Amino acid sequence: MQTLEIPIFPLNTVLFPGGRLPLRIFEVRYVDMTKACIRDDAVFGVCQILNGAEVGEPAVAAPLGCTARIVEWDVPAAGLFSLVTRGERVFRVLDQHVQPDGLIRAEVIVEEEREVKKLPPSLSMLSAMVGEIIAKIGAQHFEQPARLDDAEWVAYRLAEILPLSRDQKLHLLQERNAWTLLEQVQDAVLKLPAR
Repeated sequence: MQTLEIPIFPLNTVLFPGGRLPLRIFEVRYVDMTKACIRDDAVFGVCQILNGAEVGEPAVAAPLGCTARIVEWDVPAAGLFSLVTRGERVFRVLDQHVQPDGLIRAEVIVEEEREVKKLPPSLSMLSAMVGEIIAKIGAQHFEQPARLDDAEWVAYRLAEILPLSRDQKLHLLQERNAWTLLEQVQDAVLKLPAR
């Protein structure tokens, strides 16, 4: 495991490894963070907001999140960034502080990348479901190439798309066993109302 100090961007969403997250950045603290991340090819942390709002006073963020790397960016107007970020690795917050400009910086422990676990044939319906969703929504909204045989990748894509609460998504993000994660996502799929 690796310890880093990174800026934290509290949002009303949960970012998963391999996920794509478009963002519009306009607050000065996050514009400065974005410039530094682009300049240094650095990551920032995305954490779900537990209390507060995305704009204004620093929000209280979950002690768990996902590192985000900027993969596309544009400046459509002065002081405004349009970004596409990619979730990379899960982290846990060890310590944090708020800078005078309101940006949260945290010392985090980043979990190691795990080896790919092949999706078992008994759960191939989950892979097929993700494949159908990618075809309907559009491949540009997903990390490419799609890894439909990777158990964790499939589970995370379903966790992003399913109508789950943020707390349920945060629970899935903290699950470190790929098989348990898949089982929990399958349970959520089975609880969906029939179409």
